[in-house]
Amino acid sequence: MSDIRFDFGNLHAAYAASLPASAMVETVFERIAAAADPGIFIHLADKAELLAQAEALGPFDPAAKPLWGIPFAVKDNIDVAGMPTTAACAEYAYTPQKDATVVARLKAAGALVIGKTNLDQFATGLVGVRSPYPIPKNAIDPKLVPGGSSSGSAVATARGIVSFALGTDTAGSGRIPAGLNSIIGLKPTVGALSAAGVVPACRTLDCISVFALTVDDAYAVFKVAAAKDEADAYSRTIAAPPPAARPPVLTVGVPAESDLEFFGDDAMQAGFAAALSMLKELGCKLVEIPFGDFYATANLLYEGAWVAERYAAIRGFMDTDEAAMHPVTRQIIAGARRLSASDAFNGLYALQALKAKLAPVIASVDLFCVPTAPTHYSVDAVLADPIVTNSRLGTYTNFVNLLDMCGIAVPTGTRGDSLPMSVTLLSAAGKDALTAALARDLHVASGLTLGATGWQQPNAQPKAGPTEDGTIELVVVGAHLSGMPLNGQLKLAGASFSRATMTSPDYRLYELADQIPPKPGLLRVGSGGAAIEVEVWRLSADAFGRFVAATPPPLGIGTIELADGTTAKGFLAETAGLSAAKDISAYGGWRRFVGAASSKPAFLTSEILATE
Repeated sequence: MSDIRFDFGNLHAAYAASLPASAMVETVFERIAAAADPGIFIHLADKAELLAQAEALGPFDPAAKPLWGIPFAVKDNIDVAGMPTTAACAEYAYTPQKDATVVARLKAAGALVIGKTNLDQFATGLVGVRSPYPIPKNAIDPKLVPGGSSSGSAVATARGIVSFALGTDTAGSGRIPAGLNSIIGLKPTVGALSAAGVVPACRTLDCISVFALTVDDAYAVFKVAAAKDEADAYSRTIAAPPPAARPPVLTVGVPAESDLEFFGDDAMQAGFAAALSMLKELGCKLVEIPFGDFYATANLLYEGAWVAERYAAIRGFMDTDEAAMHPVTRQIIAGARRLSASDAFNGLYALQALKAKLAPVIASVDLFCVPTAPTHYSVDAVLADPIVTNSRLGTYTNFVNLLDMCGIAVPTGTRGDSLPMSVTLLSAAGKDALTAALARDLHVASGLTLGATGWQQPNAQPKAGPTEDGTIELVVVGAHLSGMPLNGQLKLAGASFSRATMTSPDYRLYELADQIPPKPGLLRVGSGGAAIEVEVWRLSADAFGRFVAATPPPLGIGTIELADGTTAKGFLAETAGLSAAKDISAYGGWRRFVGAASSKPAFLTSEILATE
């Protein structure tokens, strides 16, 4: 049974073709034995109990249970009823009678818990070696650290032992292990997934994260798990729409070249440059962003307020059983005893000032792209210098939760030395679907196999989002297109991208005359028309009404027929406004016309782009 693929689509296809869920359970244990790595799991489910749970699922029904028969692992600082929670400290262990909220939601959706995975003790570390248990072996190269703190979860996923695994992420623990094991690491918006039933590291920042082999699988777990939970005071409602196609053009902020830090790792630097080239090929516009303030934010995480928060989380245990702790973990958290309340408040004040300063920077682009890790470290190197190496791994991760951003680590290739290359896409809170959409395309473009399994990527097709959600579709044809200057008006109005498409072949596109600045006009004609490139966005009824009211003549809002035969409201031109207008239908769309015009001195591109 070892040839069964565990990515969701293939496993569900196997179930649909009559594979019993018991065969999946048998395969899981075969793969655990084949891995011969005692560092992955701290506790395994009883095989007989798992077989009984698989039988209890009943007939295959992914409509009722979207995760039917999907095996997953849980980081051992997250409660699973009946399994001990150790946080990688045996003396701390307790056996919960209740699942963590997220685990309960995943079980209800049909997923099966295989076991509890190893971690950097008390989720303090990015290396995966700070555990009294054996160190999990990096799935790509056993000489490398597996990454932490969610080390076992990442390795179990990368080896195909489970379909996905839960981790936690306060400073990068859901991204660094993903990058070092060539898998997906989805770190949701803080509060999107309930932290009830999680041993806290920094309660104000903690996230449950998701490791998976594909972006679609990770997002499917996020969609099931995301919900506001009254049991978690930091929980909040974050939209988890179906993963749809991304806008054709996105602005992506990248660290200014002078601010990039790879600590002498030329292969990682070259790999990051290659990943940026892939983004350009996908139509993204890269914008260099000074990163000094992001680094300053990152530096706060292991200063006053948040080190004190780690101490507060386990103070009762640490004050009585400190000798039981891993020496590096103890050294870090014990530093909080030297801090005062004023130190904590000074940290909070410094963060608030940086958040205010960086808010317009974060809003100025659609997403950011950073290296997941600035370099790779061997196990030996980390054991020889545990503090500095760990700190360096957090260069591009430590600031993210402090700034209330979401992110997803995605493999983009292999470096010149055959080690894994990964980048992380980041965006403002609530944009989890957008980061996933671009990550999906980037992963597909990489052509990589999945983790360490050797499995080829499945054919991932973006799915259209919901149409019956109370929003109104708006067809845009000019400067409101993605990547164009007025697209920000749509985003500020809360619009969401639906799809790029064409009109039916019944339209002509004009550059309107006597307009300062120039603008396009779309006209429906009886014959002799052409199909014109457009985008469809969705707005609330109120936002749509504001757009209609603000549309200047000779433009107006009318009904536009699209290539698939459907109709939607959109920008049209009045016939009276087309005298002396230039027919630019041959370009097939405003974006192409502007691109051609920008190379001609007679046109002032900034004026052409200034309005719809």
